[in-house]
Amino acid sequence: MTFKRLCVFCGARHGKRPEYAAAAQALGRTLAERGIELVYGGGNVGLMGVAADACMAAGGSVVGIIPQALDEWEVGHRGLTRLEVVDSMHTRKARMAELSDGFIALPGGLGTFEELFEVLTWAQLGFHGKPIGLLDVAGYYAPLAQMVQNGVDEGFMKPENAELLLREHDIDTLLAAMAHYRAPVREQRIQNEKQL
Repeated sequence: MTFKRLCVFCGARHGKRPEYAAAAQALGRTLAERGIELVYGGGNVGLMGVAADACMAAGGSVVGIIPQALDEWEVGHRGLTRLEVVDSMHTRKARMAELSDGFIALPGGLGTFEELFEVLTWAQLGFHGKPIGLLDVAGYYAPLAQMVQNGVDEGFMKPENAELLLREHDIDTLLAAMAHYRAPVREQRIQNEKQL
C-alpha cells in the first residue's frame, strides 16, 4: 500500500519530555520527504504545530481541518498548504478520515485518545480498512496497549480487534507496518450486506 495522505492525531500541548516534540518534528519531516501529505487538526499549538511546521519546512504539503470555534480562539495555523474551517468537531473528524489513507497517533491527551478510538471503532465495524498506527514515543502508549490487551483478556474484545492497532517506537518501522497492513474481512458486515 502506498500513501497519498496520512492523518496525524497529536496533542495541542508539547508534553513534559523533549522526545515528544522531536518525534512530531521527525514525523512531519519524514512525511514530506516521502511525498505524503499530512492531514491533521489544523492547530498551530503543541505537537500539532510542531508536526505541521516540520512538514512544511521540509517542502511537504499540509492540510489542516479545524472547527470554527477553535479557529476563533486563534489557534488555526495560517502557514499551511490549506486550512479548512468546518462547523463542528464531528465534521472535522469525518473530513480528516475522508481525506486520509491511514492514521497515526503521536502522544496527546483526551482529544487524541478520542480521535484514535473513533477510527479504531470504525475499523472494528468495517466502516473503513485503513491502517491505524501508534507512534509510541518514550513508552507513552504502553499503558494504553496494556488496557487494550486487558479488554481482550477480559472478554470485551476479540483478539483481531486489538490487532487493528499497530504500535511501533520508530517512524520507519511504523510506516512499513502500515504499508503492509491488510484489513480483516468482516463476516458480520458481509452477512448484513447479503440481507440488504
